[in-house]
Amino acid sequence: MNRFEGGGSREAKIRYLDGDFQILSPGQTVTCAITGKSIPLDELKYWSVLRQEAYADAASALEAEKRAGALPNQKR
Repeated sequence: MNRFEGGGSREAKIRYLDGDFQILSPGQTVTCAITGKSIPLDELKYWSVLRQEAYADAASALEAEKRAGALPNQKR
């Protein structure tokens, strides 16, 4: 089965890996942990291996890092 086949409009269950992801349960989308937006699997580019979360875009991924305290404080 192709990684994008099957699943209808269900949300996929994903294991996020370094530079790739593994589909545990078929589906066509995942949900952004920050915005709650639905992300088609063929557009998924941002995720956290540590937190096992998907993000809709770079800004959402950055926000997740800030919320997790993963970024050092920056002086402006």
